[in-house]
Amino acid sequence: MIKKNIAIVIKIPKIILCTIEISKISKFIKVFLLFLKMKEKELKEIRKILEESENPLYFYDDDTDGLCSYLLLKKKYGKGKGICVKGSPVLDEKFVRKVNEIMPDKVVILDMPIVTQDFIDKVNVPIIWIDHHEIQEREGVKIYNPRRWDKEDNRPTAYWCYRIVEENLWIGMVGTVGDWYLPKEYLGKFRKEHGLLKEDVKEPGEALFNTEFGKLVRIFNFVLKESVTNVKNVVSVLLKIEDPFEILEKKTSKGRFVYKMYEKINKGYDELLEKALNEIKDEKVIVFIYSAKKTTFTGDLSNELLHKFPNRLIIIGRVKEERVMFSLRSGKYKVSPLVKKAVSKVEGHGGGHLYSCGANIAKEDYIKFIDEIKKGVK
Repeated sequence: MIKKNIAIVIKIPKIILCTIEISKISKFIKVFLLFLKMKEKELKEIRKILEESENPLYFYDDDTDGLCSYLLLKKKYGKGKGICVKGSPVLDEKFVRKVNEIMPDKVVILDMPIVTQDFIDKVNVPIIWIDHHEIQEREGVKIYNPRRWDKEDNRPTAYWCYRIVEENLWIGMVGTVGDWYLPKEYLGKFRKEHGLLKEDVKEPGEALFNTEFGKLVRIFNFVLKESVTNVKNVVSVLLKIEDPFEILEKKTSKGRFVYKMYEKINKGYDELLEKALNEIKDEKVIVFIYSAKKTTFTGDLSNELLHKFPNRLIIIGRVKEERVMFSLRSGKYKVSPLVKKAVSKVEGHGGGHLYSCGANIAKEDYIKFIDEIKKGVK
């Protein structure tokens, strides 16, 4: 009798445990479905806002993600104007003047890492901010950011803008892959439509540096390095291009115009890349500092060196007057906490993603900044 009772006592916990596990799975599914529902609800909200807006003003970051986000929305809705925020990750009160000049009924911010409260307070029309960087709590602005639902979800802004418009996938892919994310759910459709990106391409780095598609991404990125006037002109041309091969194969006058602008910029980049590669030492941290008055290649160099040396930490710095602008990348080391700690000990600021950051440091402190980063690499 005692043995039977013991047997029963042993079996009951197993049944309870099984029930608990099923309950956990069920709860996870419910939370996941709610998560998807919330995101789709936000996408519908954005569509409604853009459809109803008569004269939106777009501010977008000066990289492929920001540019392609703008192109997708502008091509879809055909209304408003766009301003590329060049040379800074910050949208601040000095841009309020542009809002007052253009007098939009909505302001749409795309892929900007930092928007100051002063800017928001001084703009007297509704603002929406579509982004994927670390969330900053602000008042007076509607923020659409996947990190609000999942801190690890930093899929690029162009990915979400494609989800909003559901057309011109090739532009969405340029912006998304250009920001180091390969959206596997769209690869089949993209290959079928354009024949780019073969099935053996599994990672963003492969797509960016080993394929013809990667060249297209670089073209979009490099034309943004031109003057404000030239950027404005090339963006107006890009809005009229319907197929990536217009650019890659120079099939049309519009495509040839874009390609010619790219070639001029690319020449300077190739020279700088060769110099950087010649200076690399056998260390965990790769550091390359250069001076340039006009064109910046910090992010481009750090991305390509990351592809070549994924297990190292890449630090690229550009000296401009009394500041040094940094781009930091790694496939192994968590960059964000290293930057956060280092900037607390120098005059400057910085931040970004977990494995990818930027920083703006006073020239007199930049060596100390590098040393602080190195201390955290083991």
